[in-house]
Amino acid sequence: MSLIPYSNDERWMSQAIDLAKSVLHLTSPNPRVACLIVRGGQLLAGGVTQAVGGPHAEVMALRQARQRGLDVTGATYYVTLEPCSHHGRTPPCVDALLAAKPARVVVAMQDPNPLVGGNGLAKLRAAGVEVLTGICLERALALNPGFVARMTRKTPWVWTKVAASLDGQIALQGGQSKWITGEQARADGHHWRARSCVVMTGSGTVVADDPHLNVREFATQRQPIRAVVDTHLRIPATARLLDGGPVWIFTCNEDRDKAAALAERNARVIVMPGAGGHVDLQAVLQWMGGQQINEVHVEAGSRLTGALLQAQCVDEILLYSAPVVLGPGIGMAYMDPLTSLAQAQRFDFLDVEQVGSDLRIRARRTDRWNELLVSVTSYVG
Repeated sequence: MSLIPYSNDERWMSQAIDLAKSVLHLTSPNPRVACLIVRGGQLLAGGVTQAVGGPHAEVMALRQARQRGLDVTGATYYVTLEPCSHHGRTPPCVDALLAAKPARVVVAMQDPNPLVGGNGLAKLRAAGVEVLTGICLERALALNPGFVARMTRKTPWVWTKVAASLDGQIALQGGQSKWITGEQARADGHHWRARSCVVMTGSGTVVADDPHLNVREFATQRQPIRAVVDTHLRIPATARLLDGGPVWIFTCNEDRDKAAALAERNARVIVMPGAGGHVDLQAVLQWMGGQQINEVHVEAGSRLTGALLQAQCVDEILLYSAPVVLGPGIGMAYMDPLTSLAQAQRFDFLDVEQVGSDLRIRARRTDRWNELLVSVTSYVG
């Protein structure tokens, strides 16, 4: 097979990734995917995966091309994820591509779904289509870390959001925390809520603050599920987060009468006792993986944040740092003291951005990220 220069592939794939961001809040539990159809350096059509049960990106792009009356024979397809090769809620996208007679298919990353896992790429190559993979790989993975995590390790990707002062306090000693960060930072946090499948908090936050924990700062077609870690099933039936969509409550306390009362408010109580009389947080994430949850956004107090960190459940930290100093207060995470620095969990800074008067700092467990990368690069070539 003759070599074709790929100097423009990164540019087109970058454009496809930007298009996929338009469905960041829509497709779960399916991945966010975009497809561009290009020929002769000209964009013919594009498409993105729709809400679950709807068409995938490749089908949407082909549909747009047909609506424009375009012949796409011999075109190059830029797809942010390997075309699926199995019958799920929709037919295999790889068959739709082959029917369109492409010359080349450029794919950012392999599908980690074991039902696909390179089969889509192999089918294209077997049909004589030139296939290139691994273009803009990390940017494509950043669109779907939760989907990849669920497919490979069977648990969602978890980040915990913290709003803190420069000296690391999330509240005064008396518990007052409204507001340490500014309005723009709080609005930015709603975008992270919206992209998640679940927003999780602890019962202490529910009792103290009575939050809604929904997305309110901008319009979204899909509200995340609310989840509460509530060891002793303290959540009141009047809690505001029980007004609306489904709520999951994880507890150690099997109280059938209260569970029945909460069920009337659209809440499901799941009993998951762990060691020391606390909820088994690892089991919670495994259960969520079984419910097709891709991404979990944690907004909690220092005890649940610390417990999640101590249980090795956190993949990423989303820290909003305000330019204020509070002195003695409540720290970001309550954890058992370490006896050595070697025991510390290490995160790497991912990016820092000013949001209003505050800084948004993202820090990620590089070891967890690298595990995801390996799972989507096995078939790069």
